[in-house]
Amino acid sequence: MFAVLAALALQAAPAAVPSARAEELGRQLAASGTLAQLAPILLARDIEDLLAEHAELSEADLATLRATSERVGRAAFERMLAVEGHAYAQALSEDDLALLVFFEAGDVARRRRAALPSVIAGTMQALTGVDVKADMIAAFCAETGKACTQP
Repeated sequence: MFAVLAALALQAAPAAVPSARAEELGRQLAASGTLAQLAPILLARDIEDLLAEHAELSEADLATLRATSERVGRAAFERMLAVEGHAYAQALSEDDLALLVFFEAGDVARRRRAALPSVIAGTMQALTGVDVKADMIAAFCAETGKACTQP
């Protein structure tokens, strides 16, 4: 899942070269955003999944795999923040970035960020079992009689 988010962040369209101040403000804004809150949760889940997929490894090797995964994950997270920050710097003026960073430093934004993990967890829990892709093909099948899967 983290890979999907990182790939989306890397698809930023090229634009004018932002100033160093805009880049820094964009990075600060990215660090306070939803993606920055969600990525550590997804990274932790990816690491746990990876460890479970390699139960054949010794405890020592699993510990090394965890440490390596955490290091690689942190580096990917930093790259993602840089890319997202750059995208903000390209898309918004320095004045807008400064105002958004100022807002994100305030109490309301801090409370929103603090609530985000439980909001995300609750949303994911509520969406358990939802398979939009399966719903899409089922609707197509119902409408056209084509691409229907056999039970």
